[in-house]
Amino acid sequence: MTACNLSLLACLTAAAVACGSTPPSISTSSTATSPRAAARVDLPFGVRVVGHGPAVILVPGLASSADVWNGTVAHLKDRFTCYVLELPGFVGRPAPAVSSASTSFVATMRDGITALIRDRHLDKPILVGHSLGGFIAMDVARSQPGLLGKLVIVDALPFLAAAWNPTATAESMRAGAPAMRKAMLDGDDEAFATRERAMIASMISDPANQKMAFDWVMASDRKTVVDAMIDLLSTDLRPALPSITTPTLVIEAGTGWEQSKEQIVERYREQYSGLRGVKHAVADHARHFVMLDDPAFFDAQLDSFL
Repeated sequence: MTACNLSLLACLTAAAVACGSTPPSISTSSTATSPRAAARVDLPFGVRVVGHGPAVILVPGLASSADVWNGTVAHLKDRFTCYVLELPGFVGRPAPAVSSASTSFVATMRDGITALIRDRHLDKPILVGHSLGGFIAMDVARSQPGLLGKLVIVDALPFLAAAWNPTATAESMRAGAPAMRKAMLDGDDEAFATRERAMIASMISDPANQKMAFDWVMASDRKTVVDAMIDLLSTDLRPALPSITTPTLVIEAGTGWEQSKEQIVERYREQYSGLRGVKHAVADHARHFVMLDDPAFFDAQLDSFL
């Protein structure tokens, strides 16, 4: 498994045992606090709408706030209308309603994004997702051919489990899900906080941003994060990649990990080999949260691709 992929799994695992305590006060910029669009359909997430022009939908990662996109929105809002999602159960938002034991977090968010696009009559929107959000974005492109204009995936893989266990399958991961869920829901909160601070330091360079991401995780609903993580680990989108016709850019973190950039690149190329015409961009000076660590690189990649 590459070090970059280890970081993704570490992020998910650490977040999965987060305490569901009362959310701390998290400051937001004027971009993040722009008015939300009035709901016209029952969506499973919140939506912030900022800017004008063609639609760009931005999906945060596991236990992340919509605020992770503040800089990106500031860069795009004069040319694009940004629909920034606030995922349920994360950073103090209410946990998603569960209709049955088989309800899938990823599928619920995927269907919600599809409903948003159809309800707002968004014409070929650009869908951008980070980490878990990137995986959800892939699932939208897979399930709705022709709906999207372009797809941008930020440091996410079509089958994360295979990054640390090449013999893993979706079936084997689902079989181990009950034990995995129990292990993730148990644990000492103080020990978790210590581990999480160290983990986030490997994924974000700036101490202020590290603290911000730590607060997000600690403010997220424990069960929701675990359910979303297990859903991600037990779903393999690699067989569906050949059916995705949406032009796609994959932005990969290229630093902050133990293994070399070459090994990171090899893992991403291998997992995305079934996606025809995919473009790859490696952020040499960014860790997992590329948009926070190297916004100039990230914005330049968006400008070139969009």
